[in-house]
Amino acid sequence: MLGKFACIAYGKRGSQVTTSNIVLVGFMGTGKSTVGQKLAERLSWTFQDSDAVVEKEQQTTISELFRVHGEAHFRVLESKALEHILGQQGQILATGGGAVLAESNRACMLRHGYVVALQASPETIIQRVRSDQNRPLLQGNLEDRVYMLLEQRKHAYDFAHTTIDTTELTTDQIVEEIIVRAGLKEEGQA
Repeated sequence: MLGKFACIAYGKRGSQVTTSNIVLVGFMGTGKSTVGQKLAERLSWTFQDSDAVVEKEQQTTISELFRVHGEAHFRVLESKALEHILGQQGQILATGGGAVLAESNRACMLRHGYVVALQASPETIIQRVRSDQNRPLLQGNLEDRVYMLLEQRKHAYDFAHTTIDTTELTTDQIVEEIIVRAGLKEEGQA
């Protein structure tokens, strides 16, 4: 068993989804890493951040990978990291915002996890990422880049089993909502 919780959830069309991983997807600044760490702590599962895994394996930053090798090279490394991480159990995985762009990544996430899309208003995202200089896709006019990327990706997260708007919620409220929606329950409870 995984920690003290078991996961039996239901997908968008009511089909049962049994999984041993929770995958958090969404645009940058929606709370994936913050929520993922808190959720992993609550469930006694392992927290993984796909960007951090790539950085550790490559011994450099995502920004540097983008600068030296380009986005396409980074996306290949990201896909390999996702496959490796999701081959394990009892994980909360926070993905990079663009990890959902590849069909193979989406299929891997659905096959090995209960996928939760986190979203937030553009204004909230801008406020949350404004001081972060380590986001290569936000170089230039921050507001323009956020609105443009949100428009480009507006349907990219539709494949998720469920979606939660984090704009007005605290981290604890989001964690609780994921636990409820994923059907997570303590072992021995009905």
